[in-house]
Amino acid sequence: MKAVGIIVEYNPFHNGHRHHAEQARIASGADLVIAVMSGQFLQRGEPAFTDKWKRTQMALDAGIDLVIELPYVYATAQAADFAKGGIALLDAIGCDSFCFGSEQGTIDPFLNSLQLLTEQSDNYQQLIHDAIQTGISYPKALNNSYLTLTGKQPNFANLTQPNNILGFHYLEAAQNLGSSMKPLTIQRIGANYHDSIETGLPIASATGIREAFFKGDSVDELSTYMPESSIALLKKAQDEYSCFGSWEQFYPLLRFTILRSGPEQIKHCAEVIEGIENLIYQSAKTADNFESFISLVKSKRFTRTRIQRMLTHIYTGFTWSMLRSFDSPTYVRLLGMSNSGKHYLNHKKKNITLPLISRAADLGDPMGKLDIHATTMYLQGMGSVHLKKEFTTPPIYRG
Repeated sequence: MKAVGIIVEYNPFHNGHRHHAEQARIASGADLVIAVMSGQFLQRGEPAFTDKWKRTQMALDAGIDLVIELPYVYATAQAADFAKGGIALLDAIGCDSFCFGSEQGTIDPFLNSLQLLTEQSDNYQQLIHDAIQTGISYPKALNNSYLTLTGKQPNFANLTQPNNILGFHYLEAAQNLGSSMKPLTIQRIGANYHDSIETGLPIASATGIREAFFKGDSVDELSTYMPESSIALLKKAQDEYSCFGSWEQFYPLLRFTILRSGPEQIKHCAEVIEGIENLIYQSAKTADNFESFISLVKSKRFTRTRIQRMLTHIYTGFTWSMLRSFDSPTYVRLLGMSNSGKHYLNHKKKNITLPLISRAADLGDPMGKLDIHATTMYLQGMGSVHLKKEFTTPPIYRG
């Protein structure tokens, strides 16, 4: 059985995600689609809109065959490490190819960029270092350095676009891993990554869908942009939690954690640097809601996304020393499967190069324990009374 892999968040699953999965299957000629999906906290440093089990069901109902979890340490990391974790898991489970959506739409510019930056690695790193010394943010330093090397030539990927950036890192991670998976990309269509649904396009961004809901739209009013199964599952999630995941929802617990910990503890949390722990602590003292708080902390030096990743780690207690102890994924955590996915696992099980985990009780190593802890903290923030849900939820099966 031939498998194509995709790396996703499904926050929540919408029509664009369904298009990506369908086109990945066509472009690769694969028999099934395997999705590596972020768990309860996401790459932009946010709690997931709804839990990983609801999002797994959305994926399976829309045609995904296997859903495996991207561990917390990678799901909440900057782009290169996010890609490293996802690609390692797709390779471990035996995918023949991986496919990502991009603004670029064709793979050759990514291959050209990867070759250039590999050949010019030392020069590129020096350019980045020099740019950061001027006081600009890390993402801007990366982009400026890249443009210095490429001169905006059209045969190279445009790495100012969010999906292009991730796509480049997927190729880079596969090269570093020595993976034989074939890289594929499809043209991203519909709304851009940060667009609101007011653009009127039939395929909205997940960001736009979340923003519309938090501005007062009902789940039903968003049905234009999502499969019916996603709408039904969001209604179930709303019944279960009486809320959706956001920092505004989590802020009382985050604020308590910041004030209880103080700057001396906060500075040990992953991604916290340059004394920003003092600003985080003082801002939490005065801001009574998350938007007020984040407006006090973000700056030209630190983007909102970067700050939110710091806050995620502060909330979960994830430290620099813990981050440095992880090198690569240590297991494949199964969240859900279709009938084809089940047959694939039965066929490939002996060739999967990492332990295949289907029960939280078997997540005994530090990476697995961190995932369990992150889920507990997520459920607490959502006001759930079922804090042991990680242990009581088996892999979801859609026959």
